[in-house]
Amino acid sequence: MKKWFVVVILFIMAFLIVNNPLSKEYIGQIKGDVVFVGKNKNPLYHEIEMKASEYKIAASDAKIDPIWKALPGYNGIDIDVKASYDKMKKYGKFDENKLIYKQISPNTHLEDLPPSPIYKGHPEKPMVSFIINVAWGNEYLSSMLATLKKHHVSATFFLEGRWAQKNPDLAKLIDEAGHEVGNHSFSHPDMKNISNEKIRQEIIKTNEVIKATIGSEPKWFAPPSGSYRDDTVQIAAQEGLGTIMWSVDTIDWQKPTPDVLINRVMSKVHDGAIILMHPTQSTEQSLDELITSIKAKRLQIGTVSELLSEERIINQPIHQTEQKESTQ
Repeated sequence: MKKWFVVVILFIMAFLIVNNPLSKEYIGQIKGDVVFVGKNKNPLYHEIEMKASEYKIAASDAKIDPIWKALPGYNGIDIDVKASYDKMKKYGKFDENKLIYKQISPNTHLEDLPPSPIYKGHPEKPMVSFIINVAWGNEYLSSMLATLKKHHVSATFFLEGRWAQKNPDLAKLIDEAGHEVGNHSFSHPDMKNISNEKIRQEIIKTNEVIKATIGSEPKWFAPPSGSYRDDTVQIAAQEGLGTIMWSVDTIDWQKPTPDVLINRVMSKVHDGAIILMHPTQSTEQSLDELITSIKAKRLQIGTVSELLSEERIINQPIHQTEQKESTQ
């Protein structure tokens, strides 16, 4: 009987020792884990936790701007304290280059807004998008595609339905190269001055041609010459398309020299820019240097969908005192 009593006492003592907070802290420190003991914390974990607020950025909601119409939201960021600690614990000291961020979604998204044209991405997103409207200019397309491939750049090509119908191989080439394909109407009419029925026909017919050619329907619509009225935007939305405009124009149809075209774009380029171009000789000759110049400004180049996504681009440590003041 005494033997069983001793065993029980030893078991209880072992349980208390193992589950003692101080024992847990010691074991946790050996393993490198974060352990809480009352109000005391691992010093490095505590330091990361205390500094996290300096790096936090609130999410920005999508909204309708009185000038720029629909503007997409942009994710905020916060520090993942546990993940950051796990990355730093080997070195035993705080290093902002080893911080791990988690993104915070906005409350209001682009799809929550009433139908409205989109002229640019979020003004704090260091990315631009090339929109290339195609209804002619076949002789320059292959060279432009080669330049985009050389720089690992994806663009959004808005195809006229009539052109895609006549040039299915080129349309497939654009799609297979990884570029986004959008709707540019079927016959290039002035969408502001045609009937609602005709607007719908132009959009639907082009969607059908593009789907039959590349296997998927577009999600974006670019009205020819940027001409539209509210009905145009509403009908496009009813057909599942967002209406895309631009904030920077190459005006390449005027046949500018490469220097003029590049200076025109670079003097106006900004975070979130949508840059309009066509398959012209001017753009073909300017594209290589234009891409290089844009990237030199630490701007990424992506499709319209990538530009308008809420995904925040984090290229380097972000400190609250170094953040750009929001233009939202």
